[in-house]
Amino acid sequence: MEEFSAVLDRADQGAVLTVDDAEILLGASGDALEQLLAVAGKVRDAGAAQRGDATGKRITYSKKVFIPLTTLCRDRCHYCVFVDTPGGLRKQNKPPFMPPEDILALALEGAEMGCKEALFTLGDRPESRWSVAAEWLAEHGYESTLDYVHEMGEMVLRETGLLPHFNPGVMSWLELQRLRPTSPSMGMMLETTSSKLWSEPGQPHFGSPDKDPQLRLQVLDDAGRSRIPFTTGILLGIGETLRDRAESIIAIRDSHRKWGHVQETIVQNFRAKPRTAMMGHRDLETEEYLAGVAVTRLMMGPGPIFRRHQTSPIQMNSTPSSGQGSMIGAGSARSHRTTSTLNDHGPKSTSSRH
Repeated sequence: MEEFSAVLDRADQGAVLTVDDAEILLGASGDALEQLLAVAGKVRDAGAAQRGDATGKRITYSKKVFIPLTTLCRDRCHYCVFVDTPGGLRKQNKPPFMPPEDILALALEGAEMGCKEALFTLGDRPESRWSVAAEWLAEHGYESTLDYVHEMGEMVLRETGLLPHFNPGVMSWLELQRLRPTSPSMGMMLETTSSKLWSEPGQPHFGSPDKDPQLRLQVLDDAGRSRIPFTTGILLGIGETLRDRAESIIAIRDSHRKWGHVQETIVQNFRAKPRTAMMGHRDLETEEYLAGVAVTRLMMGPGPIFRRHQTSPIQMNSTPSSGQGSMIGAGSARSHRTTSTLNDHGPKSTSSRH
């Protein structure tokens, strides 16, 4: 407890925390957690005051229409409920990719309802795993999924005025440069820096080439070098250690300190879903989640340079009163950025697929 108190005192004084410090704070529970939440709340309120919000109660958000370009993916994340198989799409009488006319109709309806952004959600490079995806792209004159993303983003921007926000997973440097003129902002969850969760059989990211932490860290840095406003974040409760969580938060902090591009840091909790490989895995405990949100706030800081967190209360197992109140205490719920409109496919955001 003495070690925890010493680290928390340094955090309260604005010290730059180390990975060891973060690991200690992430283990907080009970009275120690309450103390952590209080310090994180002060940091949040200081940032709100810097932005002219003396009460810390201003909620900002972006009205956006969600466009699920494709639910096929080459990855095999053990917890994902976003993806389909070709057989599953056939049963639903759906094509491998959302056709242009449907994309435009959805975007136009969103614009009429006051949306400002079009969030393109999709699986990573499905054409490299599913022949039906490669065939559809070739038949419609596209070389790749990202080629289709680029053209559909240009169409939506041109025809509706909605600003595309691309969330296509791992992108190369050249792909980022091609998409950048069309998409004012982009996103990809870092999720975790744990190589074990990706490289070892039976782990949640095994068999998912795009979940290599080094690849995702490279995308995060390349986006910064490209001066692309970027949404990223961490996923808690999929088998990572407290050390893994600390290293993941610090990786985002350090990339942003170098490039100044992280516009939003999402802290998402794992919930077991039916019909997934991890359906029997325990949900992340609420106290663990609160500690993760609070430590992320302390790591990312108060000011407009270190942007705000987006928690995912839809996925919490608390009652609304206790869950939302605790999120406010952790320095998060007063600063949501995203609201969904016209989303018939569930509450998808940058955080939900990955």
